[in-house]
Amino acid sequence: MNEVTKSIERVQAKLVIMAEDVSPPEILFHIPLLCEEKGIPYGYLSTKKELGNTVRINVSSSAIAIESAGTGNDSALNDVIKNLEQLKK
Repeated sequence: MNEVTKSIERVQAKLVIMAEDVSPPEILFHIPLLCEEKGIPYGYLSTKKELGNTVRINVSSSAIAIESAGTGNDSALNDVIKNLEQLKK
């Protein structure tokens, strides 16, 4: 959580994803507020395990910040961000 918070505060994060099953949920309460303040898109996955597996770290994770999509993946990241924006409308 500390690294995700730092990434948001430094406006290095391009996308933040949080797990919905974090306990206690108060751990994540500040993340959406920071993201909105800094104009960083954010979304949720169902479980910490699913989030960890999705980003291939093989451990559960409460939240992740994507700072770089990697070579050739910018369009995929932009598609995810556009889809998140559509879901929020």
